[in-house]
Amino acid sequence: MDFIVIIPVLLLSVVVHEVAHAWQALREGDTTARDLGRITLNPIPHLDPVGSILVPVVLHLLPGNFLFGWAKPVPVNPRNYCNYCAGDIRVSLAGIVANLGLVVLCALGLALLVSLEGALPLGGQPGAIVFSVLTYGVFINLILAYFNLIPIPPLDGSHVLYHLLPSSLGDRYRAMGRYGIGILFLTLLVFPGAFATALSPVFIAYDWILGTTLG
Repeated sequence: MDFIVIIPVLLLSVVVHEVAHAWQALREGDTTARDLGRITLNPIPHLDPVGSILVPVVLHLLPGNFLFGWAKPVPVNPRNYCNYCAGDIRVSLAGIVANLGLVVLCALGLALLVSLEGALPLGGQPGAIVFSVLTYGVFINLILAYFNLIPIPPLDGSHVLYHLLPSSLGDRYRAMGRYGIGILFLTLLVFPGAFATALSPVFIAYDWILGTTLG
């Protein structure tokens, strides 16, 4: 049951992440994503066979409770931004902000659900399903926001660091993007326990949010 609940929540979360990139890129002056039909919550244009399907299934089969995935990256042309440097940073951070916004919405939903516990018992249907969706919504979006802040190309956090580096060093740093995801995924497969340890801030934040909203 958990996996059946997790997958739709994960897909919605990564789609919202990419739509936020596309929407912010449009605000910065780049119409590439809009012209390709990527400013939509319809998951089909955003699905990545590896990141949206294969990786979540493989991680589900591995020991541990870690689940992750991603959607097809939104195509943007930073050279179309009104301000290349500031625009690239804002577009990169838009997805992270969107995931944090979903964390807040899910936490508020949990607080509302608790207040309605008498009318919608958490121990039965549909209360249990709604409760699972919201708790996984908090957890998954915390992971997405935290993971994307890692400054390893091509993750979102790398765009911020790139603009803080000297141009010659920044270009070599960005070139790592060809191998970054592969290195991260290999690390995840070989050292799943160590990766979970690195995510301890996520678990701390998750426990605090649930403790606050659920009393």
